[in-house]
Amino acid sequence: MTTTNPLLDTRALPRFAEITADHVAPALDEALARHAATIETLVRDKPATFAQAWLPFERAEAELGAIWAAVSHLHAVADSPELRAAYQQGEQRLVTNSIMVGQNRDLYEVFEALAATPEFAALPQADRVAVEHALRDFRLSGVALDEAARERFKAVSVELATLSNEFGSAVLDATDAWEELITDEAELAGVSDTDKAMFAAAAEAKGQTGWRVTLQAPSVNAILTFAENRDLRARVYQAFGTRASDQGPHAGQFDNSARIARILELRREAAKLLGFADPVEWSLTTKMASDGASVLGFLRDLAARAKPAAQRDLDELRAFAAERLGIADLQPWDVGFASNRLRQALYAVDEAEVRCYFPVEKVMQGWQMLLEQLFGIRLQQRGDASLYHADARFYDVMDESGQAVAGLYLDLFARPGKRGGAWMGEARPRRNDGDHAQLPVAYMVCNFSPAGPDAPSLLSHSDVGTLLHETGHCLHLLLTEVNRPSIAGTTGFEWDAVELPSQLMEDFAWDRQVLTAMSGHYRTGEPLPDDLFDRLLRARHFQAGLFLIRQIEFALFDMLLHLGTMGSDPVEVIEAARDEVAVIRPPEWHRFPHAFSHIFAGGYASGYYSYLWAELLAADGFMAFVEAGLLDRATGDRFRAEVLARGATRPAAESFRAFRGRDPDPRAMLVRHGLADAQG
Repeated sequence: MTTTNPLLDTRALPRFAEITADHVAPALDEALARHAATIETLVRDKPATFAQAWLPFERAEAELGAIWAAVSHLHAVADSPELRAAYQQGEQRLVTNSIMVGQNRDLYEVFEALAATPEFAALPQADRVAVEHALRDFRLSGVALDEAARERFKAVSVELATLSNEFGSAVLDATDAWEELITDEAELAGVSDTDKAMFAAAAEAKGQTGWRVTLQAPSVNAILTFAENRDLRARVYQAFGTRASDQGPHAGQFDNSARIARILELRREAAKLLGFADPVEWSLTTKMASDGASVLGFLRDLAARAKPAAQRDLDELRAFAAERLGIADLQPWDVGFASNRLRQALYAVDEAEVRCYFPVEKVMQGWQMLLEQLFGIRLQQRGDASLYHADARFYDVMDESGQAVAGLYLDLFARPGKRGGAWMGEARPRRNDGDHAQLPVAYMVCNFSPAGPDAPSLLSHSDVGTLLHETGHCLHLLLTEVNRPSIAGTTGFEWDAVELPSQLMEDFAWDRQVLTAMSGHYRTGEPLPDDLFDRLLRARHFQAGLFLIRQIEFALFDMLLHLGTMGSDPVEVIEAARDEVAVIRPPEWHRFPHAFSHIFAGGYASGYYSYLWAELLAADGFMAFVEAGLLDRATGDRFRAEVLARGATRPAAESFRAFRGRDPDPRAMLVRHGLADAQG
């Protein structure tokens, strides 16, 4: 089967070019059978040593994880109806299996007995923590429930997984379903030649003549930021803001309303089955934050500091739009356009001009230079790795001795059938159990504008920040020194601290030396001019209040929705959150919750606040680099050793203290947004 079914070749890199939807079920059949046999043996023999009790279980888990990492990655980046069906069926089987394992009292008792042996205390820290986390996860899977409650918890968990997958699929389908073909180029006044080339290429791909606007992120951003045609902006804004809902051009066709209601109902039921008051209390058992009240207090305190700045930002924008753009009634679909024009007027920063200096290949060269300067690693492209799309690349991550220490897949460009946004995923964890040594391998996925017929892919400065953000997540996996997959890299790391490496790396996009090294005008090769960098830097905190208050709005919505204190209608709850913090109110037909995949199809339910919580750590952590001169290898090595390499072998707060020498200074986050003075 290993040779005939590529998914079962779990010790090598995924054989993507060979994998089809038909391989999924047979691979799971075999791997699940081996997994069940392993557990049966452990329960029967009741071994009491780490090597005999834990390592066989870890091997069986790793095989399932490797199979599913390949399938779920393909589902996200190269979706098809056949693969989607296979994914949905497979996910249901895996969730069922996971819950069955988590509720297996006999297996729980094997690990509980292992943890009680005198030898356990002498094990390496990572080995002990892996078992301790597993015991905690058994309890969170309902191992202590009576039989009827265990069965109900299992059924709830399976249904939740199915609904989450359906939610994400509906958003993808709604995104791909809408388009507008423009045949008069005058309608695209203000849009750059590069973006118009992207629209023309999209039309040509469908055999059309003209410019095809879609709901892919680069397309939406181009229209809402640059298009002078207000009606076009409004149409794109409405189509994007009503995806997968009961409103908009595809009202009801991909509607996530019922799914949201059922997901919330089931999350509350699951929490209560486990003895928690609500999904928030359940979620926070594995996070840094102590309780929901602490999170709400954090968000509301931050809102009190940010909202006055956001209101000033909006007042300034309205006045500018009325006086200079002839827009007397600023609407949400005008905000991006007016903001770009105001930014140009205040700082002479034209986003289209900036993008000319960041062709993707030049950015990647500077990016690799940064990795070598900070961490002593370099990327070496492999030509023999099996790939799933022409956009994808595979690199060996090499240390200074020329030894491969990890692997990295890059997939940078937007396209149909690919999930929106940017993310990091685990292809293979680091693992060494005496039987097999495996290097960690990560996926890094973005949705940048693809190359046009006359220009390469050009990145915005924001895109450069996104690249560095996902780099931080990848480094957390690639540079781990933990051999237990369940607590290595981002796995097992507190969710409200997992953004620490990613947000810290983002700040390097604001250094002159780093940014210059990542730049080179796509026509002349000229690096980013000093005066343009200075203008970018002066504009760094432009509308920082609006940006921060929007993130607080999303996080507050997530918390209030899962606490249930404001009801369960997502439209009513988002309006309640906006009543507290928002300064810009979308129209009543807007349906942001219906495409909020982070909390309904991702891992951020009752945890979207994590982006802001972790920013406390990241902002202060970055200051360690600043204090050492920024591109300081010693600081990079310390960050690598104390945070990236340690994974979840100790609490994130301890890892931060080991790196920084103290607890984080909360002011650093306000300074990062320009809302407080660095010397204050």
